Amino acid sequence: MSRPTGRVLTLLELLQSGGTRTVAELADRLGVEGRTVRRYVDQLIDLDVPVESVRGRYGGYRLAPGYRLPPLMLSDDEALAVLLGLVAGRRSGLTTTEHAASETASAKIRRVLPKHIARRLDTLLEALAFTDQPGDFDTPDAEILLTVADAVRHHRPVSIRYTDRDGRRSERTLYPYGIVAHSGRWYVTGKDARIGEDRTFRLDRIADARTLPGSFEAPMGTDPAQRVLSGFATAEYRHEVTLRIHGTVEQLRGHLPASVASLEECAPVAGEDAASERWLRVELRAERLDWLPPVLASLDRPFVIERPDELRDLVIALADRLAYNARQA
Repeated sequence: MSRPTGRVLTLLELLQSGGTRTVAELADRLGVEGRTVRRYVDQLIDLDVPVESVRGRYGGYRLAPGYRLPPLMLSDDEALAVLLGLVAGRRSGLTTTEHAASETASAKIRRVLPKHIARRLDTLLEALAFTDQPGDFDTPDAEILLTVADAVRHHRPVSIRYTDRDGRRSERTLYPYGIVAHSGRWYVTGKDARIGEDRTFRLDRIADARTLPGSFEAPMGTDPAQRVLSGFATAEYRHEVTLRIHGTVEQLRGHLPASVASLEECAPVAGEDAASERWLRVELRAERLDWLPPVLASLDRPFVIERPDELRDLVIALADRLAYNARQA
């Protein structure tokens, strides 16, 4: 590649990074004079790359929005970052129903990589190991995902056709606050107009989404991620569990995350030192209880089971098994 051609492509790469670039800045980056920059810009325009001139004190050149996508240029590090992002996205389940899209995108980038970068990428992928197993998740439709995202950004209500976990279908009007990615799934949280309460919906269970006329104001201080986690912790399950555990929020959250349990500091009772002793009330709901005794044992903190009695029996049974095994020669 001749040096002028290489500089023209470098100019395109600089413009693709966004914003307006002054002639002086571009000349400095390319190591040429200002009139040469203008000549390079003319060459890009001849190639139908939509470059526009910006006048004024802070003027210069920028890529103009157009009907044709300008050629995409990635540095070696950028190409590697994109490919690793695609690998991580596939493993975590954060893709859309077009499973082949990430595969074809990876193939297109790999096809144009320089051989030495491709070899280094293959070496990395061969050496790379994951501590978790690849997820097998239901993924949302790309068009539905983008429609809901647009409604979130512009505060527009959407009509959705939804199928719940029991297979019941319904059509709802949703005032969406935000989209949340959690544990390999996509969720949207917002106000369900039918019941007038906040709800969280899995995007892969939405069969159709249509933007409706009008707009709305999201509640002040809305945190979509926290709303989703709180929704998991208070969802309807077979068992309602209430505990009191002595410890800090940090000590408990490593074993009982916000998506599993809600924590609240208990008021000190008579005889307790409010400055040094802390009891937290823990509330959670679960379909099964057999996973909780090992979690409580791993906390290694004093705790009191308020309900249900079945959990108390399971903890005693686990303690008996551990004591029996510990006594074996």
